[in-house]
Amino acid sequence: QVGLVESGGDLVQAGGSLRLSCAASGSFFSIDSMAWHRQAPGKQRELAAAITSDGRTNYADSVKGRFTIASDNANNTAYLQMNSLNPEDTAVYSCLTRAWATRWERRDYWGQGTQVTVSS
Repeated sequence: QVGLVESGGDLVQAGGSLRLSCAASGSFFSIDSMAWHRQAPGKQRELAAAITSDGRTNYADSVKGRFTIASDNANNTAYLQMNSLNPEDTAVYSCLTRAWATRWERRDYWGQGTQVTVSS
């Protein structure tokens, strides 16, 4: 079982920055990837950014050039640096960790989510 602890969500003014953290702990073989998804009120959840264990990244077009995802593999932690925030970035941000629970079984684990609110 994998537990995820997310932090960093807050209220910030437009143009500001926030840094989200997601720390994975528990019993697992290895982590395959970590990602941040977000869901705004009345909208579907969408991928914001993802990073694989070997450092490959993927970003939603709406956050490219403003958000940066990074990972600390030694500590099983992913970070999302968010700059130039605008009100459209307001959402609950949730961490998704894809981990090998055993050598043969890969599972997805979701965090509880952290609220990011950007005021205009």
